[in-house]
Amino acid sequence: MSEAKINIVVVDDHQVVLDGFVARLELEHDIDVVATASNGIEAVEAVRASKPDVVLMDISMPHCTGLEATAEIKAHFPDVKVLILTMHDNREYIMKVMQAGAVGYMLKDISSDKLIQAIKTVYQGSTYFCESVTQTLFTQSIPPIPQKINPLSRREDMILKMVAQGESSKKIAKVLNISYRTVETHRQNIKHKLDLHSTAELTKYAVEKGLLSA
Repeated sequence: MSEAKINIVVVDDHQVVLDGFVARLELEHDIDVVATASNGIEAVEAVRASKPDVVLMDISMPHCTGLEATAEIKAHFPDVKVLILTMHDNREYIMKVMQAGAVGYMLKDISSDKLIQAIKTVYQGSTYFCESVTQTLFTQSIPPIPQKINPLSRREDMILKMVAQGESSKKIAKVLNISYRTVETHRQNIKHKLDLHSTAELTKYAVEKGLLSA
């Protein structure tokens, strides 16, 4: 039986850049570019029409930004994975797209191999941040937030940290020597206790709480 392809929509307002990404992705036998778009409005319409698995999204675009398009896509198509690919590496941009529901963030100087890896990583349900973005996200000072009693157990803290590091439930189960179902139950409990609804929100919470530097 043939391997299922990852259907992708590529969004960028520079035609040369867009063509370059499409040409590279079309070399992969398990990736299929089903649509392209040059602004956020077109991106939302392309997702509506083609129902892709992953959207490769630029941020700075006319008419409707990648940030606005990401929020719109996640509101109406929550199963679609949005992967940001941009030139902006400041923490404000990163946090905003995570809040909008993106599951990955990369700079445009990323290697083509890393780009393919990122697409496959988010398709499988994990998050992906390139090294320079991770440094920006985790080394810049984070404003203090009011301290509250941690509602999570030690095991839930451990699982949340691994989720924020981009590990899949399967990998977490193997590392902690517990069942996949148990990990999934913990993840649902964590979301319920924290009133969070996506992996991106869990990652943001872990960053703000300093779990990734612990």
